[in-house]
Amino acid sequence: MIAQTNKKIRSGKLQQALRKNMSNAEQALWNVLRGRQVSGLKFRRQHPLGDYILDFVCLEYKLVIEVDGGQHVQQAGYDENRTRELQVAGFCVLRFWNNEVLNEIESVKEKI
Repeated sequence: MIAQTNKKIRSGKLQQALRKNMSNAEQALWNVLRGRQVSGLKFRRQHPLGDYILDFVCLEYKLVIEVDGGQHVQQAGYDENRTRELQVAGFCVLRFWNNEVLNEIESVKEKI
């Protein structure tokens, strides 16, 4: 996996559209992650990396956080491949379901 962002992603400004239209779970988690509220870590949201747009990432510690909704049940293979590629590139990937974030935000924060 190349760390340089795919030009197609950058030119389409997809990450900007995703920031404006975050799910309720993504918004709830962003409210916890923003402003270095978790262990002083700086997170970016909807950050392009290679061929992907990561929900949240702390580049300093190579920590990726993905928030998955119901559609991810049907794309489990894609998600597994994506996680594997990120891990090969040196990233640690944490995945949480929407309902986990919305109903157990303190537990999610503790795991991070």
